[in-house]
Amino acid sequence: MKKLISFKNVVKEFNGNVVLKGINLDIYENEFVTLLGPSGCGKTTLLRILGGFLDATSGSVLFDGTDISKVPAYKRPINTVFQKYALFPHLNVYDNIAFGLKIKKEPKDIIEQKVMRMLSLVNLEGFEKRNVTLLSGGQQQRVAIARALVNEPEVLLLDEPLGALDLKLRKEMQRELKRIQQEVGITFIFVTHDQEEALTMSDKIVVMKEGEIQQIGTPTDVYNEPVNTYVATFVGESNIIEGTMLADRQVRFDDKNYECVDTGFKQNEPVDIVIRPEDIDIVPLRQGILNGTVKSVLFKGVHYEVMVETVSGTSKTVKMHVNANHDTTNPDAGEKISANDFFIDLEDLTDDLTDADLITRASAQAWDENDELLSISKVSHTFENKPGSYAVTFETAKGTAISVKAIVIEPDNLEDEKTNTGIAAYDFTVTIDDIKDSVALDTDLKMWANATAWSLEDDSPIDIVEVDYDFDDETIAEGSYSITFRTKGRVFKIHTTDKVEEDARVALKFAPEDIHVMRKEVG
Repeated sequence: MKKLISFKNVVKEFNGNVVLKGINLDIYENEFVTLLGPSGCGKTTLLRILGGFLDATSGSVLFDGTDISKVPAYKRPINTVFQKYALFPHLNVYDNIAFGLKIKKEPKDIIEQKVMRMLSLVNLEGFEKRNVTLLSGGQQQRVAIARALVNEPEVLLLDEPLGALDLKLRKEMQRELKRIQQEVGITFIFVTHDQEEALTMSDKIVVMKEGEIQQIGTPTDVYNEPVNTYVATFVGESNIIEGTMLADRQVRFDDKNYECVDTGFKQNEPVDIVIRPEDIDIVPLRQGILNGTVKSVLFKGVHYEVMVETVSGTSKTVKMHVNANHDTTNPDAGEKISANDFFIDLEDLTDDLTDADLITRASAQAWDENDELLSISKVSHTFENKPGSYAVTFETAKGTAISVKAIVIEPDNLEDEKTNTGIAAYDFTVTIDDIKDSVALDTDLKMWANATAWSLEDDSPIDIVEVDYDFDDETIAEGSYSITFRTKGRVFKIHTTDKVEEDARVALKFAPEDIHVMRKEVG
């Protein structure tokens, strides 16, 4: 196949912001190439440089071996279809399609032959006299495509042309575009952020991220053999697992060794593993590779999406001390104030600890006789840089004050190397009304306990997904209660046509070829 377009070290900057970081890409004759990536990844910028609407900061663009970097857009053998179509509202369908040919002063009979051929190609025969403003979105798009193709370009650029269409019409036009490309036999370069669209239509997918190409390959290659976690998660749904490549065709994750088909890694190299949801089967216990518990079942129309936890998350249990309400009243000012004793980690006694942090930890609040909340204007404390019990006083502008105990403790973080997760949470004190008045109790419990979790690998935050307790928030009484905070464990997403029940114990099964091993991303 003949190479038609080459991007050579193309860099583009906007006001010092590098949008394209040295793009190298070859595109061949008659290919349907899709530039795929999220907003801001540089795909449209690359398309506009090829179309001649932008100049590259450095690098070159070759067309059929010739540098076209200085060739103006109208002289390039390239036409563009934009998302908003850019049709002329004062012209009918025929005249919109014929516009470029008339500018070139083509003979009338030639113009008619070409326009009618285009109308047939895009299935709009009989629409030539129709006002374009009265057409549906899909019909307007077909007119825009016909107008671009009638000039017989060697390359057609399509900048998210399906973005304005509804889902059903979008899917129809995906098939139509692929059919049109095959019929006219020219190169299509298509820009989208929709991975399903890219997989459906393309001969070659170029996955982009932050101005760089992550992977180039056929839809099958990109989907089945993603080069890194970014591609695996952006193109299709994935279960991403951290593991270790023990040797060729042998990988380890979650304390178990598995056969795979991948080779070429270093011995004991840390890797990322992807297993697609449709490649995992749910089977009876003792008939699979892994056992787990069904956490959720969601019907998706064609299949069920089942979440199965095979390794429990990291958890930390603390005590919640519940007291009766103990407001302090200032009758002269017509104010009340309340606050709770609280626990605080010694490491948190830093210059960054603000009055607002202490107000939050103590659930301190003040209000007037009309129950309007008041600002706490002063916070005083006697902290020393060592464990112990310290007085903290909260006060309003009118002098209504309350003192509570802040119990400073040594850090008691739990680190779970099996799940590569750290978690911290602390005992805390609240009132009965704090519990009853909460509108998002799980969130408030995490806040009161200062519950946090993080990755042991890079200290990035990890969500606490479960908060377990055994009290009724409507009837709670004074006393101490256990609260457990838990991160998500190893949860596999599975697509299956078989329905299973939540909380069921099941086994999971997959083959060596279903395990795709990827190198760790750099940076």
